[in-house]
Amino acid sequence: MKYIITGSLGHISQPLVTALVKAGHEAHVITSNPSRVSAIEALGAKAQVGSLEDSAFITESFKGADAVYLMIPPNFGVTDWRAFQDKISDNYVSAIRANNIKYVVTLSSIGAHMGLGAGPVDGLAYLEQQLKTLPTVAVKNLRPSYFFYNLFSLIPLIKNMNIMGSNFGTTDEKLVLTTTEDIAAAATEELLALNFTGKTVRYISSDERHPNEIAAVLSAAIGKPGIPWVPFSDEQSLGGMLQAGLPETIAVGYTTMGKAIRDGEMQKDYWENKPTPTGTLTLEAFAKQVRCSV
Repeated sequence: MKYIITGSLGHISQPLVTALVKAGHEAHVITSNPSRVSAIEALGAKAQVGSLEDSAFITESFKGADAVYLMIPPNFGVTDWRAFQDKISDNYVSAIRANNIKYVVTLSSIGAHMGLGAGPVDGLAYLEQQLKTLPTVAVKNLRPSYFFYNLFSLIPLIKNMNIMGSNFGTTDEKLVLTTTEDIAAAATEELLALNFTGKTVRYISSDERHPNEIAAVLSAAIGKPGIPWVPFSDEQSLGGMLQAGLPETIAVGYTTMGKAIRDGEMQKDYWENKPTPTGTLTLEAFAKQVRCSV
């Protein structure tokens, strides 16, 4: 089988490529960085160097593929995050249609059911919707939850203000957490089996904990027990990210996503379907990683 893997050799793509090659399949990895070619080839895969924003390149790269793994990479250099996401989505869908590809596994996100109002996830929801226009293509949309490693962004708050927080955490709702290792395992399972049909969703989660619990566990792990979780206003959250140097389009997106978590909309479909967390990382285990970073 021939697989096309986007995402270069990221935290999800690299173990995915390794597993596909080990299983005897032909894996082609799309990367925008020529310096990654040797590392890709060392895994037994083939590198295709070019930009995801180049429609002709993507269409050519997808030729002969039996299945593709799609992800939209972060890009902190854009001035319009959503336009960047939509362009890549349109290129993907055009290439799938042109090459008559039968199977697609997509890295989407919890909150994609909303369509609008989830910040950067809106672009992933758009990709899901565009893939629905391809009637003969089987699509598995992976919807992981909040990444554990996003909690590393709390370290400056811990160091400088002895608090943790974001613009959510004011309700009783738990935050659903996961890790890239769990996403890679799910993507590998789906791509090796290729037994899905239609357009379906798979949620990926490892733990479910309230932000107050997160603060308690992490603060205890770093030897500063009792550091509180402080809910910020949207204005405070946006201002903090801008002050930290994030581009406005990125900061606005993350603020909008935090509001969707706070309002209960971001995780609503997850709770309604209530999948059992199958990931391997717990909050307590992750806390050990934070302890080494503070």
